[in-house]
Amino acid sequence: MSEGVPRADRYAVPMASNEDGERQLGPVLLRGPRSHVNTTTDQRLLDHRGPADWVHTDPWRVLRIQSEFVEGFGALAEVPRAVTVFGSARTQEGDPVYTQARAIAAGLAAAGFAVITGGGPGVMAAANRGACDADGYSIGLGIELPFEQVLNEWVDLGINFRYFFARKTMFVKYSQAFVCLPGGFGTLDELFEALTLVQTRKITQFPIVLFGTEYWQGLLDWLHSSVLAAGNIHEADLALLHCTDDVDEVVRLVLESRK
Repeated sequence: MSEGVPRADRYAVPMASNEDGERQLGPVLLRGPRSHVNTTTDQRLLDHRGPADWVHTDPWRVLRIQSEFVEGFGALAEVPRAVTVFGSARTQEGDPVYTQARAIAAGLAAAGFAVITGGGPGVMAAANRGACDADGYSIGLGIELPFEQVLNEWVDLGINFRYFFARKTMFVKYSQAFVCLPGGFGTLDELFEALTLVQTRKITQFPIVLFGTEYWQGLLDWLHSSVLAAGNIHEADLALLHCTDDVDEVVRLVLESRK
């Protein structure tokens, strides 16, 4: 693939710029004045304020939730073995972390893994782009938000979700490992959810790799000095996390987990 050329012919969803007045609400694309929506589907589901008409409407929301699972399972059923890469949406191209995410994804794709991200900008775009660099399968699972409304241009297969919990299920069900680069609350959310699932043996043989020792060391120190010291986790729980600065080691850890 030519450097810097997105695979536009393989886009699975419409691509748009926020500046064009476009908004993606789940699978729905809005343009013009109709694109200015101040709430999200998750917010309307979870927010209990206001009149009690939710008593009558929530049962019908179950059908929409069901449809998200059906669409996700259907779209991802034939995806080969895959690894999800998480990280900040705010990371800019040219940042070392962006370059590292791109290299990690390229290495994973070269090793035969599809690369899944949240489909947004920053580290997510870098990872999708890295998969494209190695002619791998690049997947983006987007979410309806007041910002980050469209999937990045490096996504081959894209699905936009309304509900976080449906999207989270897809990450776990169709990934064989998580790689977490420096990120914010969203990255931490996915990290600790995966840790909980592995710790409680809901999922097995699932490596969780933290990339960037300088960034993650403070968290690891706190887990050891506070959480472990208080008896709230076991030493073996800390061993579920692998921390490295080596791109090749990321790929090796994922490959070794499949033996």
